[in-house]
Amino acid sequence: MEHNRNYFPLYFLGDRLEFPPVETANEDGLLAVGGDLSPERLLLAYKSGIFPWFNDDALILWWSPDPRMVLFPSKIKVSKSMRKVLRDGKFKLTQNTCFNEVMEQCALVERKGQDGTWITSKMKEAYTELHRKRLARSFEVWQDGNLVGGLYGVDLGGVFCGESMFSLQPNASKFAFIKMAQELGEKGYRIIDCQVHTDHLESLGAELIPRKKFMELL
Repeated sequence: MEHNRNYFPLYFLGDRLEFPPVETANEDGLLAVGGDLSPERLLLAYKSGIFPWFNDDALILWWSPDPRMVLFPSKIKVSKSMRKVLRDGKFKLTQNTCFNEVMEQCALVERKGQDGTWITSKMKEAYTELHRKRLARSFEVWQDGNLVGGLYGVDLGGVFCGESMFSLQPNASKFAFIKMAQELGEKGYRIIDCQVHTDHLESLGAELIPRKKFMELL
């Protein structure tokens, strides 16, 4: 039977804390629709290799793409110019000092091919709650006392699921990503989940792996 990538049995989530097997996602990685953004469901999603991504006026969409973009911390690429940035002390890195501000700045970033932001008010509330429970964390980059870059994500312990990053100065988000990868590598984290391919992430050493391998690592 030939599958049409635009038609597949869409799984609607109810109140029960459950997700269908990731193998049932369509070719774009869309797995399920509906449900909620409770901390319990979000944590189950990330532990199951699933993440939410949707527009403000839409139902919650849950994704598990194949292949999956990941970074093995030991494979972080630091260019010659970035080695200089890391040495010169222009940027200072902190963690979890202004999680909400990092999310707000990530929401403001204009991204190629996207109309508006997927970091909706519902998403902000949900991840702020995860942060309160110490399940989400942020890395902030400062220059002369001003917040100029950063990123945030969900920390599963051993696996960090990156959500979004922003940069108001050249190399600020790269600085955050490299410093995060180095720290997590030292702490024995296996992978940083980057979800989907971008040239920016690839330039930093991230790579596409089969979803099956990702699930094994997870």
